Amino acid sequence: MTDFPRSEPAHVDLPSRFIDRLVPTFNRFLHIEAAGGAVLLVCTVLALILANSPWATPFAGLWDSRLEISLGPFEFGRSLRGWVNDGLMTLFFFLVALELKRELVLGEMRNPRMAALSVAAALGGMLVPATLYLLLQWGQPGQHGWGIVMATDTAFVIACLALLGARIPHSLRVFMLFLAIVDDIGAILVVAVGYSSHLDLRALGAAVLCLVVLRMLAHIGIRSLPIFVAVGCATWVAVDASGLHATVTGVILGLMTPARRWVSDSRLYAILSQVVAHPAVDLGSGDTRDRSTLQLAEIAARESLSPLERLEMALHPWVSFCVMPVFALANAGLVLSREAVVQPLAIAVFVGLALGKPVGILLFSWLALRSGFAIRSPDLLWGRLAGGSLLAGIGFTMALFITNLALSGPLVDSAKVGIFMASVTSAVAGISLLAWHSARRPDGAGRSSLDD
Repeated sequence: MTDFPRSEPAHVDLPSRFIDRLVPTFNRFLHIEAAGGAVLLVCTVLALILANSPWATPFAGLWDSRLEISLGPFEFGRSLRGWVNDGLMTLFFFLVALELKRELVLGEMRNPRMAALSVAAALGGMLVPATLYLLLQWGQPGQHGWGIVMATDTAFVIACLALLGARIPHSLRVFMLFLAIVDDIGAILVVAVGYSSHLDLRALGAAVLCLVVLRMLAHIGIRSLPIFVAVGCATWVAVDASGLHATVTGVILGLMTPARRWVSDSRLYAILSQVVAHPAVDLGSGDTRDRSTLQLAEIAARESLSPLERLEMALHPWVSFCVMPVFALANAGLVLSREAVVQPLAIAVFVGLALGKPVGILLFSWLALRSGFAIRSPDLLWGRLAGGSLLAGIGFTMALFITNLALSGPLVDSAKVGIFMASVTSAVAGISLLAWHSARRPDGAGRSSLDD
């Protein structure tokens, strides 16, 4: 057997520098859902302060300023707020669709009956609030805003659950995350159907053609991210020109992203073993065998994760700490007044989110379980479901998003007041109920008939 020469002791980690001590901590912070919720809350409060300060006029003028992009004969013009809501939010919905597909293909929701509970709850959490809203606003100027009360804010809900730490079972986190994701998907479908303009069939055909090209590229094995980004941007432009809301592109592309990895564990280990079999030898800068083996190992290590997983890990920090905070700064500012609180539209939004959400989620969850259509984890007790359903009344991001599409003028501020009141009430009520329930039954013992 040949002994490979060793000029220094073997090391199993990378060379360390001072910055390497800081990067892991920073990366952990970026991947904590609660941290994203905290940043979003700070930006929301900042937007409210600026909107009610002497800088309110220049702050509003900044987001209303127009920005145009020209690509040859094509010109795209929007306000800065419009680019945030239509452009950056496409990344948000792309990430939401990635998370939905991951849970269905790779996560705990692979069990259809387990996933059915969250889907049924999300359906109830959309239908009942919209119904209550319409009952209160029928024939009123705000009638068209029924979609405002349909979605749950994922970041704030996860942040609220994180405050309770280990007292909350993992099953409740998964249930609420999947419910919020399905809610967001439902909301963007509502946007596509209820809040899109007249359809341009030629532009819509161009969008479909772009999607076919994307599918063909994946089918023949092309794995270059810049190519897919370029075709994805062309799809966004076509969808935007078609009259559909441009953010629908994010959902479609996210659901089309492959969830299966290209390189299996066994193949990866076999390729890595070749790296050990071909030790580096100082042969200059030519195309050596060990260099080719290292390049192959680099590709194999990258492709041992599916495109869905790689994109989700890469986009999560950008969406949580850039897209959503900027969205909050652009949309959360409103002038606070006592008169706005008692406006019929604000009351309708409050009732839809704070009352309609928990009622719809619990009712449809009970129906799904009672009919045998769905199942739940043993530790997902009804008290915990009730607490989670109250948190679902936090409808901040998507509620503001749909408000700007459905309403105009003073109605926008009235709806925002209702959203803020409902979100604060739902957060306090949900956290309080979950904390009380966890203190009363920390291990789920002593279950009552209601929990069966």
